[in-house]
Amino acid sequence: MKVGPQQNNYPAGNAGAALVIPGVALLHADEFLVVLDKPSGLLSVPGRGEGKQDCLSTRVQAVFPDALIVHRLDQATSGLMLMARGAAMQRALSRAFETREVGKRYVAVVSGHLPAPDDPDSSNGWGLIDLPIIVDWPRRPLRMIDAERGKPSQTRWRVLSHDAEVNTTRVELEPVTGRSHQLRVHLKALGHPILGDALYAPEAVQAAAPRLLLHAAALRLTHPASGLGMAFESKPGF
Repeated sequence: MKVGPQQNNYPAGNAGAALVIPGVALLHADEFLVVLDKPSGLLSVPGRGEGKQDCLSTRVQAVFPDALIVHRLDQATSGLMLMARGAAMQRALSRAFETREVGKRYVAVVSGHLPAPDDPDSSNGWGLIDLPIIVDWPRRPLRMIDAERGKPSQTRWRVLSHDAEVNTTRVELEPVTGRSHQLRVHLKALGHPILGDALYAPEAVQAAAPRLLLHAAALRLTHPASGLGMAFESKPGF
């Protein structure tokens, strides 16, 4: 079966139906996987406590009961998410993420004028943040940079534009590793926290936006069943 990003191959019984997942855009569905666009403020999976059961996975499973989580986005982050249909596809896609066969890119707006990378090894304007991250145990779930005990953490980044009027920089980010809060912690370490970041930004930067200005904007992978390349894009709403 050939599967491409422009096709929507819905499960038997729903063929031709306009499937609706409340508050979540359904970009692609076939018998193996589902691609979605998560809004900011929605959990990826259920949290602890009665008031944290509404989430993307629960809403999707109401339409696709066999849909399983492969990766997550922070509650405050919006953008593209992939779910597997069935345990076998979950294992296959999880391996693809672990072996870095899935490409992800994000867009963020950060505080201040962030200069373009000056690394002589950078290509096409891309630089590399290579700073190890560890859980900040006294303040968990926060993370922090720790050169001795942190896990290797790398993020490729480049400047997209500057806004001198409000003193911000729009950046594109490509995580090489997948640590929790990696992009937020790495940008804070550069001295340019993301606008609206309630965890890592000072109060003035938190108040500069009504939400975290971080969006999963591009997702590329090889379909685990067809072997065809798939590419999805989502424009940030900021």
